[in-house]
Formats: sequence, structure tokens, C-alpha cells
Amino acid sequence: MGYLALLRAPHVTRLLTGTLLGRLPAGMTALVISLALREAGASYGRAGLAVAAYALAAAVGGPVLGRIVDRTGQPRVLLCSAVLAGLGYALLALDPGSLVAALAGAAVAGAAMPPLEPCLRALWPDVVRADQLDTAYAFDSASQQILYVAGPLAVAGIAGTAGPTAGLWTAAALGLLGALVVAPAAPARRWRAQPREHGADLLGPLRSPGLVLLLIGLAGAGWTVGAQNMLFIAYADQHKHQLPGGAGLLLALAALAGLLGALRYGSLKLRSSTATRTWALALLMACCYLPLLALPSPPLMAVLAFVSGLGLAPLLAAAFVLVAELAPAGTVTEAFAWLVTLFATGNALGYAVSGSLVSTSLTAVAWCAVGGITLGGLLLWLARQQLETPVAPPAAAPLVAA
Repeated sequence: MGYLALLRAPHVTRLLTGTLLGRLPAGMTALVISLALREAGASYGRAGLAVAAYALAAAVGGPVLGRIVDRTGQPRVLLCSAVLAGLGYALLALDPGSLVAALAGAAVAGAAMPPLEPCLRALWPDVVRADQLDTAYAFDSASQQILYVAGPLAVAGIAGTAGPTAGLWTAAALGLLGALVVAPAAPARRWRAQPREHGADLLGPLRSPGLVLLLIGLAGAGWTVGAQNMLFIAYADQHKHQLPGGAGLLLALAALAGLLGALRYGSLKLRSSTATRTWALALLMACCYLPLLALPSPPLMAVLAFVSGLGLAPLLAAAFVLVAELAPAGTVTEAFAWLVTLFATGNALGYAVSGSLVSTSLTAVAWCAVGGITLGGLLLWLARQQLETPVAPPAAAPLVAA
């Protein structure tokens, strides 16, 4: 019933639909760039450089766009960035065989990726009731699991029917369509950030020690997800005749578990503080990954892949609320953008380090995956006092004359 009530609230369905459409390219781009460049005759090395340029530019551009949103509002930034990102995709699509076009197009598409994700999270407190906020963030987190399953499937379908270059045009169109749905919506047009606190200009949200610690801890979760991808790819390669669907099946099971975990989390009414829920869920996620160290037979590995995915989406749902609580006034959109950046950076590092360990042993890769969230969860537990937000004292009761 909580989710039905959420979806019936004014503007919620429109904002969710537009944001999901506009965020779908995030689940498509790495794969579609690689396929388009390879089709044009580029080497794997050049394709890897282009994907890295996209990821690095997105990591830098996200907080910059978030800060601009906090200063100027949402619609103009969403629409302008979507058009600019579309031009980056167009440059890639028109000349994927050129190194300069590939790198420049990927960098522009990444840097200008419309900040729909942080914008939606900044809007939730204005769109839903206070008692629906946890449910809204949980539903938001659950939707991410759909994106990273739907994105690669969309690329596979488009590449198989119209070619990889068509996937680049599709990514450009989806980003623009998502911005066109969200930007004119009344909540986006009305939204204004709170006045910025004095001294927040340079560091912005990063002047909050608790927020910085939270972001570092969540980078550990990103590391784990990146290492898990490499673990599943290498495991599937070793068991290619015993695991129908290969790594895609294992990743889809983990994503399905994340979706179910987030939906269940959002349906609960918890009395603990947001900070307590966040570090507890981080440690729970670490426990969900521990069984992967066994590297069992493929049928049991499929079960463990599902178990490993149970903790991530609930952790992110709790973290979204905590980010909003810890961000200094006037910096909430940039704070959410930093969350995206740190998680993605951790993901890329986990992917790279675990890739270097594949030739050593799958057990080393599994430890790499478990280690990221374990260290991140321990950091959040040790920093639990800094993560707690001060509670305002109750107002004094007025004196009543006898």
C-alpha cells in the first residue's frame, strides 16, 4: 500500500518516468561506446580510452552541474546539459573511427550527462509527505537496479537490429526526452535550494565531515560492485558450459535481489536513526557478499549471486536520506552528485584492481569484492557519531496564566 500511495501522489509518476528514461543512457553508454568503436575498426585499447574518458568526465561534471542547479534551479540546467550531452553522442556516432571524435564525444557526453538523479533526490522532500520519504528513496534506489539490467538489454537489442551507432543516437534521445519530461514539471520549476551557509562556496557539501565520511564509505560499496562484475565475468568464463546465461545471469540475479531488497526496505517502518540504518545496512551488505568466497558450483553460485545483491539497494536508500540530512544548507543537489561520483569512482577502481587479480585466482577477486564493502561498512560504523545529525531541542511550552 505504501508504494501505491506514493505513486498516486501528484507529480510522482511523471518525475519517476522522466528520470528513469533520462538515466537509462547511464546503463547503456559504456557498452554502446565499446561496440560502436569496435564496429568502426578501433582497437579494444581505444574503446577502453573512450569509455574511461566518459566515466572521468561524468565524475567531474556531475558535482559541477549539481552546484549550478543549487545556484540557479533545475529546468535550465537539465535542458542545456541534455542538449550538450546529445551533441557529444552525435559526435561519437558520426565518426566513431576517429580517435579525436571518440574521446571528445565521450568526454562531452559524460561531463554534460543531465543531473536527473540528484535533481530527483533533491525534489523528494517537496513532493511527498515526510512519512513517505523513506519509501520514496527506497523506490528510487530500486529503480536503479532496473536501469542496469534494462540498459545492456536495450543495447543488445538496438545493436542487433540497427547497429551500435543507433544505440548512441538512442542514448542522446533518451537523455533529452527525460529532461523534457522532468524540467517543465511544477516541482522542478518551483524548487529552489536553501540559502547557502557562509563558507560553503569553495567546498560546498564537502565541508561537512560526516558527509565526506559517508561518501568514502559508499565508495567502498561501489568498489565491491565493480569487483563483483569482474568476479562474475571470470567465473562464468571458467564455467561457460555449466552456467546458461553466463555472467549476465549472475548480474541479473544480483540486480533482482537489489530490487526486492529496496522494495522491502521501503515498506518497513523503522525507528532507528538514518545514520544507524546506514552503517548497519553497509555491514549487512558485507555479510551478503561473504559467501561468494566459497566459489561453489554454478547452481549454488547463482543462489549466492542473488544473496549478494540483497544489501546494496537498501543501503543506498538509507544513504540518500542521510546525504540530505548531512549536506549543508543550499548544497543538497551537489551532495547527491558527489554520491554518484564517489560510487562510480569506487566502482571503476574495484573493476580495475580485480581485473588485475584475475590471472592470480578467483579467490583473490572474491576477496577484493568482499573487502570494499567490509572496509566501507567498518568506516561508517567507526564514524557513526559524525553521521548522526543533531536533533533540534523541543520548543518550550508557552506560559499560561492561571
